[in-house]
Amino acid sequence: MSWSIVLFNSNEKIPCDLDFDENILEPILFSDILERSFSEIKSDKNHREIKGSNFSIDFFVDNEPTGTKMLNLYGENGLFELIELAKKYKWQVYDTSLNEFIDIENPKNNGFENHKKYVEQIINRK
Repeated sequence: MSWSIVLFNSNEKIPCDLDFDENILEPILFSDILERSFSEIKSDKNHREIKGSNFSIDFFVDNEPTGTKMLNLYGENGLFELIELAKKYKWQVYDTSLNEFIDIENPKNNGFENHKKYVEQIINRK
């Protein structure tokens, strides 16, 4: 099971409750930036999988510029790679396991442990 992260491209701070005017988002082609930023990427039609050291990141190619991008992570190291891109491109990173934005200057506080507990619960139900 994957851990979902949402990237936001905006110069304005997105509120944690995600109640905001979408006009503050600045559309870009996230997938183009992601593909240029990693060397090992598997492609299958419009699906991409970034492979890294102890992580992978799944996403679908953007058909047009957008202000948000959902990614599925496998492994906490993937988040730290995304944080470096977020710093470079001034993205905001929303962690669905925490239901809040990650402080990109202190990304150790993230939802990976919550995600692992959730996966363990599901596995133990079987």
